[in-house]
Amino acid sequence: MTTQAPPAKLSDEYEGRTGAVLARVQALYPKLIDLSLDRLHTLLGKLGNPERALPPVIHVAGTNGKGSTCATLRAIAEAAGWSVHVMTSPHLVDVTERFRIAGQLVSEDALVATLEEIERVNGDAPITVFEVLTAAGFLLFSRNAADLAILEVGLGGRLDATNVVERPAACVITPVDLDHQAFLGDTLAVIAAEKAGIIKQGVPVVCAPQNEAALAVIEARAAACEAPLWRLGQEIGCDRHADGTLDYQDPLGVLALPAPGLKGAHQAGNAALAVAALRASRLPLPDKAWAGIVQTQWPARLQRLEGKLAAQLPEGWELWLDGGHNPNAGEALAVTLAAWSDRPLHVIVGMKQSKDAAGFLRPVQRHAASLYAVSEEGQHLALPIEDIVSASGGVALPGPTIAAILPRLEGPPSRVLICGSLYLAGVVLKQDGSLPG
Repeated sequence: MTTQAPPAKLSDEYEGRTGAVLARVQALYPKLIDLSLDRLHTLLGKLGNPERALPPVIHVAGTNGKGSTCATLRAIAEAAGWSVHVMTSPHLVDVTERFRIAGQLVSEDALVATLEEIERVNGDAPITVFEVLTAAGFLLFSRNAADLAILEVGLGGRLDATNVVERPAACVITPVDLDHQAFLGDTLAVIAAEKAGIIKQGVPVVCAPQNEAALAVIEARAAACEAPLWRLGQEIGCDRHADGTLDYQDPLGVLALPAPGLKGAHQAGNAALAVAALRASRLPLPDKAWAGIVQTQWPARLQRLEGKLAAQLPEGWELWLDGGHNPNAGEALAVTLAAWSDRPLHVIVGMKQSKDAAGFLRPVQRHAASLYAVSEEGQHLALPIEDIVSASGGVALPGPTIAAILPRLEGPPSRVLICGSLYLAGVVLKQDGSLPG
């Protein structure tokens, strides 16, 4: 089956020498997209099938929480003394963030050399930028020894480029929500079917709590594949204490776990998914590994900023950043905001075009003493400010930029939250000088 490809335009998220290579690749963007993985399989075959030379793989799909779950998986494995490869998307500031090779972010030199090698091997064959980036990750991983590889799905799951891995050690499905409907479908059941496409024959699956329709699809796929299914809230239990520590249980037993290093009440669930995936995989982790939960770091997930932007606020104020951008993320964020009632909260929102701005804002703006809409220079596919104002029911004030808002804020010690888009988060991290590492 084929379909018309979207307009071939290189997004402004790629810069420097890496961007120059990807700009050339973009010229090969297929006029027709075949809805299969055949194009990538052909390229990987020419490269010697590096996806078959990986350490044990944990494959993570879902709508929200994928990045946090992957970060927790890495932190746990590294606390065990393991060497870990990680492939995530999108990046916030630089494309090198997508690839962690045996614990270290890939260098620009190594990534450019790998992309140029793939470009030579691929020739003039139609290909997409994400397929080339995924092939680069597999090639880099296959040439460097490690104990574990963590793969985050880019979009969907069933036809995502990462899904060429034939037999991961375990699969994870985080909460499924309405997002990318133009590509994945407009109901939770249809989107869940795409996410569940990563489930493989006999491979254990751990699953976050889901909408009833989405869960039914995931359960049916797991049953058809005879894949053991552990569901958070059923086979997996995770109770959070007032101090943030966790009482965890699954079919293999119970654990007392430390409080997640990532902020937000929803991170307990992401931590539980990571723990469950590693235990279901039966990989031989020592008990000391679970201490990695408290060491987990992941930028733009309720991240406290203390750089150049934070310095513009009055003394005693706090500046926070979160990349959540859909209704499910807004609901999860609102739980934490409700616990921030000890001081006023000022919310600054910038969103990507095509996102459900009203659905994201509805739970968040209830907790805001003031709400501002922004569109920053360099913010990829930014939703116009007037559209954000409209989505807020006319409550949001036009910023129009973060630089214009922060010096105007005054009053008792307060919190400022910048949220609504990972692309906005990347711009904010640059402005604050808090670059991912």
